[in-house]
Amino acid sequence: MANLITSLRIVFSIALLAFPAFSPAFYVCYLAAGLSDVLDGAVARKTQTASAFGAKLDTVADILFAAACMIKLLPGADVPAWLGVWIAVIALIKLINVISGFVCRKQFVAVHSAANKATGVLLFALPLTMPFVALRYTAPAVCAVATFAAVQEGHRIRKNRSDPAT
Repeated sequence: MANLITSLRIVFSIALLAFPAFSPAFYVCYLAAGLSDVLDGAVARKTQTASAFGAKLDTVADILFAAACMIKLLPGADVPAWLGVWIAVIALIKLINVISGFVCRKQFVAVHSAANKATGVLLFALPLTMPFVALRYTAPAVCAVATFAAVQEGHRIRKNRSDPAT
């Protein structure tokens, strides 16, 4: 059941591409994808069906959701140059983390830390605020948390700790 919910996030993420950003249909798909992200892990834990495949599927769904959102939201967003540079630095750190994880462990590693979860929540809220508040006011807080999460993630990967409890 949890993997089905995760798969729905993939479907909703792809559906986002069919609708204009900030339209009611876009927000329905956006909110459904976000809800599926919250529910899949809870269902997996409750039904004791968490699996390595489910964790990887969740990561793929998260990446597709983020990519679809960027494709739809960034072209119409007023992103100041300094913010674009900051986002690029975070992306570079995340890329280094992926490469590091693969080099250190011979597999792709996803760190599910509290900081990464906080980043996810803030990123999810951002498009809900964009029609009302300029990114130059909201994005610095999101980027600060995302930067901390990315650096922490890299540290945990290189110290061979992907479990947030370690």
